[in-house]
Amino acid sequence: MTDVNDELMSRLAARATEEGLVDVAYTTVDSPVGSLLLAATSRGLVRVGFPTEDPDDVLEQLADRLSGRRHHFDVALDWELSGAGFRRKVLRATARIPFGEVRTYRQMAVTAGSPRAYRAAGNALGSNPIPVIVPCHRVLASGGGLGGYGGGLDVKQQLLQLEGVPIS
Repeated sequence: MTDVNDELMSRLAARATEEGLVDVAYTTVDSPVGSLLLAATSRGLVRVGFPTEDPDDVLEQLADRLSGRRHHFDVALDWELSGAGFRRKVLRATARIPFGEVRTYRQMAVTAGSPRAYRAAGNALGSNPIPVIVPCHRVLASGGGLGGYGGGLDVKQQLLQLEGVPIS
């Protein structure tokens, strides 16, 4: 049975890597009663979905139950697609904005070494190849407005609300 558990956990870990999941890994396995959906966290198996359950519904329920718990990502980043110079400085500074906090485009320009280049900072953030992980949603317009967001302003607002940031 240990070999089966090891194999299962290995498959779950591989699937988590493929899917870009951080908190929950999942896979399906054939069983005598049909295909079961298995979901695991770093602590172990957290959910088994029966063949009669819609896998998307099971995963959505898991996401709802476990959402809001991750405040920091411990994943190595490849900055290759992040450009160079000022653009990369803006994105690296953005990666350091703590969960639940926001900055302005102007503050990001200052942090990146060009105080008057707030529009260029916005452009750098608009081309962020690693959104959510490099949390460009945490950068707002100087007046407190949302500004822009590659994933759409509704997504930016949802991400900020998940982090408890009041939106004006």
